[in-house]
Amino acid sequence: MEQHFPKGNKTRIVIVGGGFGGIELAKKLRNKDIEIIMVDKHNYHTFQPLLYQVATGGLEADSIAFPLRKIFKGQKNLTFRVAEVKKVSPENNYIATSIGTIDYDHLVLATGSTSNFFGNTEIEDNAMPMKSIPEALNLRSLILQNLEAAQIAPDALTANELLSFVVVGGGPTGVETAGAIAELKKHVLKSDYPELDINKVHIYLIEGSPELLGAMSPQAQKKAHDFLTELGVKIMTESRVQSFNGKELSLADGQKIPSSNVIWSAGVKGVVLEGLSGDAVVRGNRLKVNEINKVEHYENIYAIGDVAAMITEEFPNGHPGVAPAAIQQGKLLAKNLLNIIEKKPTENFKYFDKGAMATVGRNRAVVDLHKIRFQGVFAWFTWMFVHLMTLVGFRNKLVVFVNWVWSYFSYDRGTRLIIRPYHKKEQHEPAKID
Repeated sequence: MEQHFPKGNKTRIVIVGGGFGGIELAKKLRNKDIEIIMVDKHNYHTFQPLLYQVATGGLEADSIAFPLRKIFKGQKNLTFRVAEVKKVSPENNYIATSIGTIDYDHLVLATGSTSNFFGNTEIEDNAMPMKSIPEALNLRSLILQNLEAAQIAPDALTANELLSFVVVGGGPTGVETAGAIAELKKHVLKSDYPELDINKVHIYLIEGSPELLGAMSPQAQKKAHDFLTELGVKIMTESRVQSFNGKELSLADGQKIPSSNVIWSAGVKGVVLEGLSGDAVVRGNRLKVNEINKVEHYENIYAIGDVAAMITEEFPNGHPGVAPAAIQQGKLLAKNLLNIIEKKPTENFKYFDKGAMATVGRNRAVVDLHKIRFQGVFAWFTWMFVHLMTLVGFRNKLVVFVNWVWSYFSYDRGTRLIIRPYHKKEQHEPAKID
């Protein structure tokens, strides 16, 4: 394979992935006497916490995406390329990509995570994941197409399948998605589809454990449960999905739910590149790293963010797959890489947990800030403020803020567009809209 970027004299750090961790790492290495190459299969950074709002018509996709080249504009020691990384060759210190091989002195894997279907290929083929902007847009199209198809459904059973929405997974993403669909039903569908009997729209939230939001406080769990129940969501805890054929979802206890809209947020797994030792991969398909994020069995390969598992007594399964953890790891790794290059001592990573939060909808949210816990309207405004501040780019912050203000006062979601119709196997034929 052709070599891309012949290597010069400067120490070269290659970063795979332009997520929160990769961006923070690269920014902290700005103006240093090293060469940085970042590779990502997309030319933009995705603000994943708001993907569910794209999927449910609350935001346009470009309001939660930001061009990576713009982030690093003026950073002379960094080069960015859009490419898919196919494998790592640790013995030869290079990565093989769709544009050729790239040599490295230090390799940082910030590849993130993807949906975990736990080996169930039928669910993987038929359920809708939501880990990227294309997936969120596919889900938006499917929801809207099925609402249109329900208007001309040939029988009640078909209409029931098309109007039943099942969210699998009771973590923050699942709770927020179920709440967003419930608000869509409550505030939008009545006006958009006046012929539709709104009582025929059913929303289910399925969780395998006894409680929603398992990582949050009991107060937050109960309040989220109450909020969703108020919005008409049927919550099914201690329930496990067995199969889904595109028209009917089966649970392990024998229950069946007719539905063409199953949204999968029940788990994630790390994106591990080919060529790395299987011994370095632990639970959740994550790479086991030491206290400075160095991958086990390798001297110059590091992992940060969702793909990294730093096993400690406090975090026996690794740190949570959230943006603050990735950002903090990226920040410290930048410092440690410079220390390694300069043969100075390194500093061990210590995670500062800023707390957790989730929104269930308008004026409904739960926030845990260590010992400070609150729910309701103030929690909702806190959730909005934190997410606005974390968004990359002033324009994105402004666009999202204006959209949220408009939605708050108008009770409307303005991006209910089927721009790119979505088709999947065994799906009911939706109404054709050209």
